[in-house]
Amino acid sequence: MKNYLKKIKISIRDWMLKHAGSKHAKGWLSFFSFAEASFFPIPPDFILIAILGSKQQKNWFYYSALTAGWSVLGGVFGYGIGFLLFDSVGQWLIVTYNLGDHMIAVKELFDQNAFWAIFISGFTPIPYKIFTISAGFFSINFITFIIASAISRFLRFFIVGYIMKMFGEEMSEFAFKYFNILTFIFAVGVIVFITAIKIF
Repeated sequence: MKNYLKKIKISIRDWMLKHAGSKHAKGWLSFFSFAEASFFPIPPDFILIAILGSKQQKNWFYYSALTAGWSVLGGVFGYGIGFLLFDSVGQWLIVTYNLGDHMIAVKELFDQNAFWAIFISGFTPIPYKIFTISAGFFSINFITFIIASAISRFLRFFIVGYIMKMFGEEMSEFAFKYFNILTFIFAVGVIVFITAIKIF
């Protein structure tokens, strides 16, 4: 099952990259940004990077904002799944994507500090959907969820967009190949930064 899902993810990612230069690219970017935050397995970074790598660097701000905005809306939908439909839809998603262990880890993060847990979720390799669904299931304060999600998602995608603006097409292949590693490194940097703020 795990290998099957991996093959599907690769196929969908390749499809996303193929359609990044089409006239419907904005619509696909919006859809995948919304879906990934609640039920879809592929991060929208792939199609955002592909779009900006296809001669669209000058529009990086617009596409980054589009990605972030729809991702936050998708996060609200994920929160709703966890809050209202966890026993059916939410649990099915967690089992399908094998996210049970992640949910336990996320609960521990919520217990420590819900705001920072949601904020950091924008930069970790743990799928964002597990944070949104879990936030609803554990009844995390909705305003806290929205504010932390918005800051996190906008910061993440604006950083991706700005990097693409600066380095363009030559950055695309590198980002696709080492996406998980780059995300992990950035997550560590964010955690270190937050820890430093708390200390000082």
